[in-house]
Amino acid sequence: MGLLSDPVRRRALARLVLRLNAPLCVLSYVAGIAWFLALAFPPLTQRTYMSENAMGSTMVEEQFAGGDRARSLARDFAAHRRKSGALPVAWLERTMRSVGLEVYTQSFSRKLPFPDETHERYMVSGINVYGILRAPRAASTESLVLTVPCGPDSTNSQAVGLMLALAAHFRGQIYWAKDIIFLVTEHDLLGTEAWLEAYHDVNITGMQSSPLQGRAGAIQAAVALELSSDVVTSLDVAVEGLNGQLPNLDLLNLFQTFCQKGGLLCTLQGKLQPQDWTSIDGPLQSVQTLLLMVLQQASGRPHGAHGLFLRYRVEALTLRGINSFRQYKYDLVAVGKALEGMFRKLNHLLERLHQSFFFYLLPALSRFVSIGLYMPAAGFLLLVLGLKALELWMQLHEAGVGPEEAGENPPHPLTQGVGLASLVAPLLVSQAMGLALYILPVLGQHVATQHFPVAEAEAVVLTLLAIYAAGLALPHNTHRVVSTQAPDRGWMALKLVALIYLALQLACITLTNFSLGFLLAASMVPAAAITKPSEPRYVLLSPHCRARTPPHGFYLTRSSSPPGASAPPQGALCCPAGADEPSSYTPGQPVPVAGAAGGTALPDRGLAALPGHAGPGRAGAPHLRRPALPTAGSGPLPLLAALLERALLEVTEAAGSSPRSLLPRK
Repeated sequence: MGLLSDPVRRRALARLVLRLNAPLCVLSYVAGIAWFLALAFPPLTQRTYMSENAMGSTMVEEQFAGGDRARSLARDFAAHRRKSGALPVAWLERTMRSVGLEVYTQSFSRKLPFPDETHERYMVSGINVYGILRAPRAASTESLVLTVPCGPDSTNSQAVGLMLALAAHFRGQIYWAKDIIFLVTEHDLLGTEAWLEAYHDVNITGMQSSPLQGRAGAIQAAVALELSSDVVTSLDVAVEGLNGQLPNLDLLNLFQTFCQKGGLLCTLQGKLQPQDWTSIDGPLQSVQTLLLMVLQQASGRPHGAHGLFLRYRVEALTLRGINSFRQYKYDLVAVGKALEGMFRKLNHLLERLHQSFFFYLLPALSRFVSIGLYMPAAGFLLLVLGLKALELWMQLHEAGVGPEEAGENPPHPLTQGVGLASLVAPLLVSQAMGLALYILPVLGQHVATQHFPVAEAEAVVLTLLAIYAAGLALPHNTHRVVSTQAPDRGWMALKLVALIYLALQLACITLTNFSLGFLLAASMVPAAAITKPSEPRYVLLSPHCRARTPPHGFYLTRSSSPPGASAPPQGALCCPAGADEPSSYTPGQPVPVAGAAGGTALPDRGLAALPGHAGPGRAGAPHLRRPALPTAGSGPLPLLAALLERALLEVTEAAGSSPRSLLPRK
C-alpha cells in the first residue's frame, strides 16, 4: 500500500511501466504462443484414465457374430434405396418389426434459407424411422441411442445393416437395464435435429415435424455410426459438437479401451496415435493432431450427428469406418463387438457421465490436456491487452506530471480532461453495427426478395455490403464526438475502453470455446496493441511563400528565406506566387492536408502533402507551372500532381539547370 500511496514511488512505478510496456507485451504474446505449442509435449499432457467406476473394467464377453447378416441387410437396404430413390421406410419398418422392436416413424420438413441449387428446392422433407428395444429388467426411465444418419450423398448402407444386426443380437439378451433406440434419420443433420426436437418437445430451429408416437426414457448416451465399406482399416472418432461443445472424456476413453481390446486401429482427426514419445516424431504428430482439433472446434460446426445430441446434454460420439490402404483389415464383426462392449458398459451406468472432463484438448487418443493447463496460453495473450490498457491509463492520469508540478497543477482526472460521456456514442454505434450484422441480413433477405428482383443469396450479400459501407463512416466521424479540447487524451481514452471491452469479450469466448477464443486472440491482439490513434495530418503554410493561389490549381515555389527567418519546416507546403490568400488560413497556421488520410479538403484548392524535405531553395529559382486541372479536393489527383512536380524540382536542382533545359529540343 505504501508503494501506491507515496506519490514519488507511484511516479517511479508509472515510469517503469511505461518504459517496459512494449517488451512485456512482446514477451507475453510469445509466451502465449509457445505455451500453446508446448501442450502437445508430454510434460503438459496427461494419460487418459477412466473416472467412472461403472465403466472401469472391460471384463465383458462380446458375443456378436452377425457379420454375414449385417452384410445381407446392407445389400437389401441399398437395393431398396436405389429402387425408391429415397429412404426405404416400408422396408425399414418391416425389418425392425421382424427383429422384435417397437417401430415408429416421424415426418418432418424444413424450409431452407437459400434455395438448393442442386435439386432446385426450397423445402426439404423426409421421414425418420426408429425402433425401441424395451429393457426387460427395468422401467423405461433411461435409454441409449444408436443412430445412423443417411444423406443424399452417402447412403451409409453398411452402417444400417450393422445396426439392424446388432438390434437382432441385443433382442436376444436379458441383461439390458436401459431402453435402446435404433434410429435411422434422413437428410443427415436435418433429420437428427427434427427427431431430437420432437423427443424433447422443443422447437429451436423452426423445424416442422410430426409428434413422436413412441418414447423411451431419458437419453444417457448416444453413438452415431458411419460406415462406407464392408471392410474397414480403422475407426475414426469425432468429438467436436455444436459451438465447440465436447462430450465427457469417459465416453471417449470407453471407445479407445474397446478398440484396444479388439485390436482395432482407432484414429483421431485421421491420425494414428504416436508410438514413440521419446523422439521428436511423436510430439510433432501430436502437434498436428492438436492443431486439427483446434481448427475443427473453432469452426463451431458439428462434425457428425453426435454434435446435435450434445446440445441436449446427451454425451455422444460419431464413429466413422475408414477403408484406406493399410495392411490390416477388419470386418463388420470386429466393429460390432466394439459397439456391443460400449453399450454393455453404458448399460451399467447409475447416473449421467459427470466425473471426467468436459473441457479438454486431445493431442492423441491416449493423452489429453485439461482446462487448467491450456487456459494460461490464452491468458498470456489477453495479458497484452491489459498491459496496453494500463499504459494508456498511466499516460492519462500521472505520466508527465512530477511531484513538484503535482502541487501547483494537479493532474486532471479522466472525466475532466476527456469526458466519458463523449465515448458513449462511438461505443453504442459499434454495438449497433454488430447487432445490424446479426439481424439485418436475414431481414434484408425477406424485404429484398419481396420488393426487388434479386435472389436470396444476393440480397444477403448486398445487405452485408451496405452495412460495411455504413461502418466506414464510423472512424471518420468519431473525432467529432471525442473531446476537441484534448483530442489526444480523447483518443487514448477511447482506445482504453476498446481494449478492456475486447479483453472481456475474448475471455468470455475462450471460456466457452477455447479454440475459437485462442485463434481470435492470436490474430486480433497484435492489431489492437499496435494500432495507435492519431489525429489528421497537418502542414504549415510557410511564411516564406506568397499567399496567392489560382482558383484551379497551384504553383510550387522555392523562395529564399529572408534574413533572420527560420527555414520552412520539413514537409511544409508553400503557397505559390500570385495566390489569393484564403481568409480562413493564415501563413504559419496548421492546415489539414487535402487528399491525405484523415485530412480535410480545401474548397476549390489543390493542396496536397509533399514528401521529403522542402527547405529553402536557391534564390531566383524558376517556378514550375502546373496546367489548370479540375478541382478534386479529396481525390488522389492533386497529390499525384504535387509529387510529380516535387520530383521534377529535385531533378532540376541536381542537374543545376532550369526546367526548360530538360525539355526536348525541336
